[in-house]
Amino acid sequence: MNENLFASFIIPTIVGIPVVIFIIMFPSIFFHNPYRLIGNRLMSLQQWLIKLVLKQMMAMHNIKGRTWSLMLMSLILFIGSTNLLGLLPHSFTPTTQLSMNLGMAIPLWAAAVITGFRHKMKASLAHFLPQGTPIPLIPMLIIIETISLFIQPMALAVRLTANITAGHLLIHLIGGATMVLTSISPTVSSITFTILILLTILEFAVALIQAYVFTLLVSLYLHDNT
Repeated sequence: MNENLFASFIIPTIVGIPVVIFIIMFPSIFFHNPYRLIGNRLMSLQQWLIKLVLKQMMAMHNIKGRTWSLMLMSLILFIGSTNLLGLLPHSFTPTTQLSMNLGMAIPLWAAAVITGFRHKMKASLAHFLPQGTPIPLIPMLIIIETISLFIQPMALAVRLTANITAGHLLIHLIGGATMVLTSISPTVSSITFTILILLTILEFAVALIQAYVFTLLVSLYLHDNT
């Protein structure tokens, strides 16, 4: 129990060299390119899920927005696979790092905003000042809408980081408590172990849901600007 609570969030190194790049690239081996005329059941299930999510996410977009479909699907697969990778023992979750999540959120948000100002300048500027706003409130409303616009990428990154980090900390704490209670009270230890199993199942769901929420919000930002 003397282990640092945040030790699992420290970037692992080998001979002093960070290996986070190799960890980020590792989940890509699970997504194989279909090189057969008839794929196996795992590939068929994978393609069916991708088509289902893509259909739901692209239903609200126009032709310009649908050009982002490949990027959005790559994003949700990357975030989901790295979140699930972090649930393995002695592993590392890159999405617990705020810097990495900001590195994904800021370019995507900026690309969506720039697309809006490029193709529909008047509609994009109209978001800063809704129709019918009283004249005394115009300066304050413009400032508020500008701040809310620039907060969007921060909200994306912080939401993903907080949800993944909180789940990992709970698993770490309950797992440590189960280890200590094993020699003190086996009955209580069995209860905490059951809670740990249920929490792990919940974390699997959270890992996929957060990947979907992150990508869906990027898709909504894109929809507002196309």
